[in-house]
Amino acid sequence: MNQQYSAMRSNVSMLGKILGNTIKEAQGQDILDKVETIRQLSKSSRAGNEEDRQQLLSTLQNLSNDELLPVARAFNQFLNLANAAEQYHSISPHGEAASNPVALAALFERLKSKNFNNEDLIKAVNELSIELVLTAHPTEIARRTLIHKLVEVNTCLAQLDHDDLADYEHNNIMRRLRQLIAQSWHTDEIRKIRPTPIDEAKWGFAVVENSLWEGVPAFLREFNEQLEESIGYSLPVESVPIRFTSWMGGDRDGNPNVTAEVTRHVLLLSRWKAADLFLKDIQVLVSELSMSECTPELRRIAGGDEVSEPYREIAKQLRTQLNNTLAYLEKRLKGEQVIPPTDLLLHNNQLWQPLYACYQSLKSCGMEIIADGQLLDTLRRIRCFGLSLVRIDIRQESTRHTDAIAELTQYLELGDYAGWSETEKQAFLLRELNSKRPLIPRKWQPSAETQEVLETCKVIAESPPDAIAAYVISMAKVPSDVLAVKLLLKAADCPLSLPVAPLFETLDDLNNAESVIRQLLHIEWYRELIQGKQMVMIGYSDSAKDAGVMAASWAQYRAQDALIRVCEKENVKLTLFHGRGGSIGRGGAPAHSALLSQPPGSLKGGLRVTEQGEMIRFKFGLPQVTISSLALYASAILEANLLPPPEPKAEWKQVMDTLSDVSCDMYRDYVREQPEFVPYFRSATPEQELAKLPLGSRPAKRRPTGGVESLRAIPWIFAWTQNRLMLPAWLGAGAALQHVIDAGQQDTLSEMSSDWPFFTTRIAMLEMVFAKADLWLAEYYDQRLVDKKLWPLGSKLRTQLLADIETVLTVSRDGQLMADLPWIAESIALRNVYTDPLNVLQAELLQRSRQQEQPDPRVELALMVTIAGVAAGMRNTG
Repeated sequence: MNQQYSAMRSNVSMLGKILGNTIKEAQGQDILDKVETIRQLSKSSRAGNEEDRQQLLSTLQNLSNDELLPVARAFNQFLNLANAAEQYHSISPHGEAASNPVALAALFERLKSKNFNNEDLIKAVNELSIELVLTAHPTEIARRTLIHKLVEVNTCLAQLDHDDLADYEHNNIMRRLRQLIAQSWHTDEIRKIRPTPIDEAKWGFAVVENSLWEGVPAFLREFNEQLEESIGYSLPVESVPIRFTSWMGGDRDGNPNVTAEVTRHVLLLSRWKAADLFLKDIQVLVSELSMSECTPELRRIAGGDEVSEPYREIAKQLRTQLNNTLAYLEKRLKGEQVIPPTDLLLHNNQLWQPLYACYQSLKSCGMEIIADGQLLDTLRRIRCFGLSLVRIDIRQESTRHTDAIAELTQYLELGDYAGWSETEKQAFLLRELNSKRPLIPRKWQPSAETQEVLETCKVIAESPPDAIAAYVISMAKVPSDVLAVKLLLKAADCPLSLPVAPLFETLDDLNNAESVIRQLLHIEWYRELIQGKQMVMIGYSDSAKDAGVMAASWAQYRAQDALIRVCEKENVKLTLFHGRGGSIGRGGAPAHSALLSQPPGSLKGGLRVTEQGEMIRFKFGLPQVTISSLALYASAILEANLLPPPEPKAEWKQVMDTLSDVSCDMYRDYVREQPEFVPYFRSATPEQELAKLPLGSRPAKRRPTGGVESLRAIPWIFAWTQNRLMLPAWLGAGAALQHVIDAGQQDTLSEMSSDWPFFTTRIAMLEMVFAKADLWLAEYYDQRLVDKKLWPLGSKLRTQLLADIETVLTVSRDGQLMADLPWIAESIALRNVYTDPLNVLQAELLQRSRQQEQPDPRVELALMVTIAGVAAGMRNTG
């Protein structure tokens, strides 16, 4: 490990030197000297030198307004480069070598040692299902143009990672690195305008084009090799266990900028990008498939005996279809009314069947090596992405459906649907769902809000098959919330087979989830409709914001366990959809441990999980990283299904009930009951300033005038991450653990920590949060920004944090935080030297900004850069 780590440190040092030279050329020696002085003081401060810490504070406090921005940018850019080096390290053959998913081979050997035979393993592989949902949550703080440059930096690091480079090759790569870092320095880090939902969708398409398009078939090729070597099984060509869905352009919950028209445009754009990417694939096939020998069936498809190059002929026909499809979609995107061409590509089979015929023919004629090249990759892309590229989910808040139906029932003089009992609502909805007459009168003119709900359903009805993956109902509470969506979809002539997934996201709703689904499954009409399949979404972000991480995680576990049991009893296949964020306060955790910590049986219906914001870049930003991430998901799901975690003992459940109650009471007491808390939060963190940062298309609050309860989970987490108190990710958890220890159950906690993956992961995540938290920085924010009468609250929270660290170390029986994950601990320590000055500078800038009647643009911009830099240092925003 030391040798691997030194290679990464060497890359970080090299990139830092190039950045230093760039700063010197752009800003002059004085600024570089200032930056270097600050860096050295920060390093010494981290090592415990109090005198240098005071010197660091003094130096940053006394920067002139002209020095603020270059200093902030220097440390921000260094952290981005350090993250790029770390990302490369994860795929370097001299680092973690993660591009080869050997974890799968090791897993198969372990399973065989536990008496699983090849048939068991093949069955589990064939049932493997991974659906990753890319979301538009505004947590990717870096601009696309800078992300692209960091990808190029990664390419250079890969080129340098060879011992046999000639001097001129080495010099050329170094020149390219200097160019890229100079380009980054002379590019604004902060967007000038907030992205639109369509901009966000384009960012999602760019991830597919630049990484997933290559990474998915590459992973499947390596997965297949592991299967062949381990169990003598080849993955069927049509078996692609990976799908991608997106919320970008479909998630309208609390985002007025996502309209039916936006969704329609994004769906068209997605089809256009898919056709564009497949056209590039087909161009390669036209070039490569020059063979003449084929099966009689393929010759017939190609046009008969007179065709000398049948494979190429079929590829050319598809090229023409793709060109015609592209031309049609381009006109539609421009708003032109245009008649579809007769050979318009609408169904995946239109691409699949002729290419699969080519594949079968090549194999039959002994040209397997050709069949398993570019052609196989294209076939797998058709199965994974298809002509939609990424399907989209529609998400809307439950009350919007209730309001729409209430407006209709009042117009029809049937009464106010919103005021009816649950029984009355269900009776009305089922009556209308079974009725053959139209629901909506022709001459009715609804309000703009209701019209938007109806228009969204109309867009779904008009969409090509397989373009819409599911309809998610946020803040779902009762069975009628699901039936209401089914009725609105029926009214628009949508296929009622579209999965409608209730999202349970508060503590009460999670606790009530099993009851809601059981009631639904006992409705005969609904039971017949779903054909034995039900999707339920579990909310991690809002439940943690509602009750704190310990209570939320236990409620999520219990809800999943109860849902699994009720669906097994009713003989219904359950797909659990996990709405995890990247940060720990929003359910984030390393993929492997997170999946293995779920209740037994929770992955039988496959994995469906959100991938959000900057986590998309960290997990799928490069093709090689995509291979590694997909290998982790695949091995974790196979392991969880074949070697499920133990059922928790009754005693463990009782302890968790206590931990949940005690932690929730403490969390809510602070957040909801203590009158000083909200003023403290607003002054000690940059929460108010975050709203100025043009991160995403969605407003930071569900309601503009509300307090903390109306704040979205992301800015809530983001704000506390910035001041390094990390409060939502730990408040209540450690105190609850101490309560249980004081009650004489320390041995039980230790047993849970060692023998129950769910609890092991909870403790590990607390350790990671504590490793990123920083008491002296949090105190410094208080001193610079908080009214003195609120200081006791900050002091109380920091004292609690310190006590919680000791408690968690007692439970885990470790001498220091992250003892079993030294690599992550080292990674955090490496970045702290550069994050600390940004935190100190941010507190200074917040103080200056809040004192100014007319904000100084230099101060405001430098403040935004520090926010971006701290996010890079913490490796997540929310």
